[in-house]
Formats: sequence, structure tokens, C-alpha cells
Amino acid sequence: MALPDARPRLLRPDGDGSSEVAPIELFFDLVYVFAIVQVSHTLLAHLTPLGALETALLFGAVWWMWNYTAWAMNYLDPRAGAVRVLNAVLMLAALGMALALPEAFAEGGLLFAACYAVGQVGRPAFMWVTMRGHVLSRNYRNLLVWSAVAAALFVAGAFLPTVPRLIAWAIALAIDVAGPRFDYRVPGLGSTPMESWPADVEHLAERNRLVFIIALGESILIMGFTISELPEKTPYVFLIAVLGFVGLFALWWSYFALAGPETDASHGDGSTAALRGAFPYAHGLMVAGAILFAVAIELHITHPETGPALVLTSIGGPLLYLAGNILFLRSRTGSVARARYVAAGALVLVGIVGLALGHSLPAIALGVAVLAVVIALAAVTQLAAGREQVPAG
Repeated sequence: MALPDARPRLLRPDGDGSSEVAPIELFFDLVYVFAIVQVSHTLLAHLTPLGALETALLFGAVWWMWNYTAWAMNYLDPRAGAVRVLNAVLMLAALGMALALPEAFAEGGLLFAACYAVGQVGRPAFMWVTMRGHVLSRNYRNLLVWSAVAAALFVAGAFLPTVPRLIAWAIALAIDVAGPRFDYRVPGLGSTPMESWPADVEHLAERNRLVFIIALGESILIMGFTISELPEKTPYVFLIAVLGFVGLFALWWSYFALAGPETDASHGDGSTAALRGAFPYAHGLMVAGAILFAVAIELHITHPETGPALVLTSIGGPLLYLAGNILFLRSRTGSVARARYVAAGALVLVGIVGLALGHSLPAIALGVAVLAVVIALAAVTQLAAGREQVPAG
């Protein structure tokens, strides 16, 4: 039986300005400035294979919390008092996760898991109740089941030792992240196909652009704080700062030439299935790449020796960013993104050389090689965007 076509009171209004990102959404995103800094610092403090896995999982949880909130605000009226209270609760939960993040695999595990559970269960429960009479109520009911299972595993995992906790949390996050791919199918309740989820493309695109800028801004913050705390600021340090800033600016340029408001990709496939790939998954990879890029800059400043950690973070950030680019383009336009594969191949080659030569290769040479690839990518992307510019109107 089809659900009645009712319009809930808290549904975002139609009309001019309905796609604009509201002040409450910008306020919410400020918490993620701190959260992203915490992710970077956690990885810097645990530069081991296990530490990298732990940090990747923690970032995934932080990102998925942000992603589901961005999608919920795609539907909710930001002027409504209840919606603002919801955002305040979610902000507090995200802040708790960020505070617990460095010790999430120690004594901070329960706080991290509990805050994740509050956000991931509270949000769909709110939507299920307030969207009664609308297809979104049914959709969020199914999402609530998936997220509740994931949240329960997160909380249970907080009582386990480190490695079992990592496994339990990885399973929990995989369940939460896989939900959209399986249309939130629940035995006895059916599924909620992607076409049944309405989407405001411009609103989602702007939210994701802003969070990518936040990730790049976090890199500048880390670089600035790192340099300011050094007892001696040598010419080498300032050279690395300049090169790091140029790399960040090139990433920004490359991103907006690819996903800016007037690009070909941003006027591509607007189906909800395509948007699920282009925003939650693709932008998650791109934001993770920007975070890893920041870690590499700090290592170049504080530990300028060409060891495995420096090599892998230096090429890993741009590689993650490129993977996000490829998924974004495939989702919105179906294009192959050959330039991205060429750039990825060049980065892999730089990484192989760096690992093979080790300390005999100056760290500055590694950094310049990576920077050359990032700048070339920005130039190629800008040229392609110029050829494919969508006419105004």
C-alpha cells in the first residue's frame, strides 16, 4: 500500500533559498574542525600499521556521523526549533566522539561508542517520528534498524580489549556504511530503494564542498601550530611551509575545478543512487586524503627523514583524494577519469622510489615530486573544466 502524500511540519520548505546551507548547519560543521584535528593527531601519535587501521576506523565513524546528519538536514526545516535542538544534541555527541578519539582504543572507548550510538540512533528515531505520513518516515524506520544494530556493536565493543574492539567496531561500521548499498532491507519491513529518498542536489553538494574546505583548513591549522611550537624556525621549515601551502592550494583548485558549482560533474546524474556514491563515499575518501596530506606536512616539518611513514603519508593523501575523484566522476558522469589514473600511477612510482632509496633520498625531493603531481593534476583538471563548462542559465 502506498504511503499517503502528507507534508510533515518539519519538512524543509520549497522555493527560493531552500537549497542554501543554513547557519545551524555551519555551526554544526564547526565541531568537525576539532574532530578532524583529533583524527590527524591520533594518527601522528600512532604511526604503525595497527595505529593506521584504528585511525581509519575512527575517521570512518566520525565521517558517517557527519554524512547522515547532512542528509537529514537535506530534508529538515533549519528554522524549526525542534530541528535546532536536534542539531545541538548531534553536535554534543560529535564533540564527545572528538574528545574521546585519541583514547578510543583505551579508556575513552565507551565515551566514543556511546556518543556514536546517541547520534546514529537518535537522528533516525527523530526522523521516523516527525516525518509520519511521509515516505521518509518509512525510510528512516529501516535506517534506524541498521544503525541500532551498528550502535549496539559499537557499545559492546567498547568493553573488549584492543584488537577484539577493533574487529567489533569494524563490523559495526561496515553494517552502518553498507546500509545504502542494500537499500536498508529489513526482514518483515521490506526495503527502501534509493529512488524513494528525495534529494536536494545543490544543498548536498554545498555541504560536501564546505566539509572538504574544513579538511583543508585543518591542514593549515596543524601546519601553523606545528611551526609556532618549534624552538627554532629554520629556513628549511619555512620552505616546507610554503610547499605545503602550495600543495593544499593545488588540492583546493583541483577539487573546485572538478566539483565546483558550474562544473560538468555537478550538473551530471542527480539520482539519489548517484548522489550516494558521489557524496558519502567519494567525499569521505577525499576528506580522508586531505587529512593524510596534513599529517605528511607535519612529518616533513618535524621528522624530515625519508622513512616508510613519511613516504606512505606523502603519497597516501593524494592517492585517497584521487580515489574519491574517480568515484565522484563515475557516479555523476560515468566518465573514466583517465588523468586521475595517470596521476595515481605517478604517485605509486614516487612511493616505490622513496621506499627503495629510504634515507638516501632527501625528504624535500620526495615532497617536491608529490607536489609536482598535485599541481599537474590541478592544471589538467582546470583545463578540462574550461572545455566542459556548462553555460549559465
